Amino acid sequence: VSGSQIRLITNYIRLNSRPQWALYQYHVDYSPQMESRRLRTVLLFMHDKILGTTRVFDGSILFLPIKLEKKVTELLSQTRDGQNVKVTVTLTNELPPTSPTCLQFYNIVFKRLLKMMSLQQIGRNYYNPQDPIMIPQHRIMVWPGYTTSILQYENSVMLCADVSHKILRSETVLDVMYQLYEQFGEHRFQEACSKELVGVIVLTRYNNKTYRIDDVDWVQNPRNTFKKADGSQISYIDYYKKQYSTDITDLNQPVLISQPKRQGPGGTSIGPICLIPELCYLTGMTDKIRSDFNVMRDLSVHTRLAPEQREQRLWRFIDYIQKDDNVQKELSDWGLQFDAKLHSLSGRVVPSEKIHQGGKMFDYNPQAAEWSRETRGAYLINPIPLENWVLVFTRRNADVARSLFQTLGKVVNAMGIRMEKPLMIEVEDRSEAFLKALQSNVTQSTRIVVCVLPSNRKDKYDTIKKYLCVECPTPSQCVVARTLSKPQALMAIATKIALQMNCKMGGELWSVEIPLKQLMVVGIDCYHDNAAGRKSIAGFVASLNQSITRWFSRCILQERGQELVDGLKVCLQAALKTWHAYNKCLPGRIIVYRDGVGDGQLDTVVNYEVPQLLDCLKYLTDYNPKLSVIVVKKRVNARFFSQSGGRLQNPPPGTVIDTDVTRPEWYDFYIVSQSVKVGTVTPTHYNVVYDSSNLKPDYMQRLTYKLCHMYYNWPGVIRVPAPCQYAHKLAFLVGQSIHREPSLALADRLYYL
Repeated sequence: VSGSQIRLITNYIRLNSRPQWALYQYHVDYSPQMESRRLRTVLLFMHDKILGTTRVFDGSILFLPIKLEKKVTELLSQTRDGQNVKVTVTLTNELPPTSPTCLQFYNIVFKRLLKMMSLQQIGRNYYNPQDPIMIPQHRIMVWPGYTTSILQYENSVMLCADVSHKILRSETVLDVMYQLYEQFGEHRFQEACSKELVGVIVLTRYNNKTYRIDDVDWVQNPRNTFKKADGSQISYIDYYKKQYSTDITDLNQPVLISQPKRQGPGGTSIGPICLIPELCYLTGMTDKIRSDFNVMRDLSVHTRLAPEQREQRLWRFIDYIQKDDNVQKELSDWGLQFDAKLHSLSGRVVPSEKIHQGGKMFDYNPQAAEWSRETRGAYLINPIPLENWVLVFTRRNADVARSLFQTLGKVVNAMGIRMEKPLMIEVEDRSEAFLKALQSNVTQSTRIVVCVLPSNRKDKYDTIKKYLCVECPTPSQCVVARTLSKPQALMAIATKIALQMNCKMGGELWSVEIPLKQLMVVGIDCYHDNAAGRKSIAGFVASLNQSITRWFSRCILQERGQELVDGLKVCLQAALKTWHAYNKCLPGRIIVYRDGVGDGQLDTVVNYEVPQLLDCLKYLTDYNPKLSVIVVKKRVNARFFSQSGGRLQNPPPGTVIDTDVTRPEWYDFYIVSQSVKVGTVTPTHYNVVYDSSNLKPDYMQRLTYKLCHMYYNWPGVIRVPAPCQYAHKLAFLVGQSIHREPSLALADRLYYL
């Protein structure tokens, strides 16, 4: 096994003792059915004498440490308004302490502990509304909290706990509606509301619940009535007044519709939930907030915690569990006991890579994980001449465009790029004018089009990309004029633009050593496009040469929720055909990195996608390459810290973890590949779901880390293997701007960078 050992502390806490007795699982039914979980709980817990006080109930499943006398126990309860309800408790399972269902039970118990600690559940996590961080200048507040899950890991059951933050805005949906009315006027108002609000998650403060807005009902208003569970009618105004002592002031506002994903008790579907805009607070971040540097800076002070701050928060959490009497009583009633410290384990740091560029080899500082300084002035592996190119700009930006052209002239020689003067075209500041200029001046011999845009307004960008990616396939580079306005930064920016243009025209920048011969690597990632009729877009990117510096890229557009299967075959067959044209043979091994898979979709990849890939290979006679499929997961709660000189810090790039916190039933590992300047680094989780490669895990890990060096938009190591990031960029461009499949004439270039 390669690399040097490193001691790490993680955010996992061992469950030291588990109940040695059996657990009893019951199913609870109500007649008549009761919608409210709270009411179901109250009606069940009226029967302490029979059930005892140590119990866990999630609304339909009940866990008890005792076995009731009968298999089916019928209880009679009464609601506050005197309605009789029959509650039937049926024994469904007797669980030994090692049963996997016990994990579900541990998680339910733990959620109760979090509630005892006065934390509020929002979505899957728990937050502390008593301790908000206010950022009044941006009308934002942050609730600190935790995300927790208990699972069976390699050697023991452990709790993974991490710090989480909920970003709440102090403006309501009604405030946003008023702003949109001002901005768009009456006739475009409803359309603007739908565009801005559908898909947004809101929080209702009266019950601290979150909902996703699926529609706006313009016919209803707060004076309308709806039918309650008992069949009586009540207006929204009276309902909120009675139920939550909350007044609604604007009586003309529409009603928001949220379609619940969850089913009701007994699998009944719950109807749509109606919400009042005035009582719904926005959560999360809009693109507008994300692109506001000042907001992000002020937010990151509170949310991006350095390793030591993160550890302190976790210690506070452990401390609370250990010292709170109620929490300890609940745990001991169930025979559970958690370790009083964070788990520590061994990882290893694999050797750093050498960067090959222009016939030379470069070392870089492995801690910084980037090499722009080291390779400055070196020729590229494959510099493409900058000839037959077009530069489009508005009159206001004529000077900026000229200085871009002149500065490019200064930087490209050192890269080995020969440059001619472009065809310079001045246009009016309108999308149609840009389009007309492209239609009149871009021909088959045009190598690349550069557009200097007056602002980052999406419409112009989308118009240009649609035309040049679909109708008239030509690589294009858009630059916002403001980016070029600082003379002192112009050389650095022109260098980045030149590198990007070179990739888009089919050039290659640098490489690392890939010891495996005849290897094709594939990256797949998905993007969900709300504009194109809620379509799902998968980017598919495959390497074409030994040094993994040339790529074949294609897109699959499909209905939301449809399996990737059909499009996968088409893409892989086209990639193999292109590989054959390049190499006069087919690859001996294929490694697929599949990104964009939620935990719940893992089975889909294993049961549908892998067989389709195998099927596609069988289709080619006498072709039996070695295949590996690896699911890549960026959204993980695991965190690792290394100790250096008594201080906690982020582990160095190239740290691999494949023991203790991995899962017994999987072939999985974590890699910390990137370096971060602020906050705690997030590792990436890799799960090898299919493997006929006979590669040792060490080689699989090393290869994966090597591929994190090959993303040409950043001269450094990134979080995921390059093919995943390319697939993401491609799917994002199609989903955000083009909304249809790009021309296959561009498939052998990285035109989407």
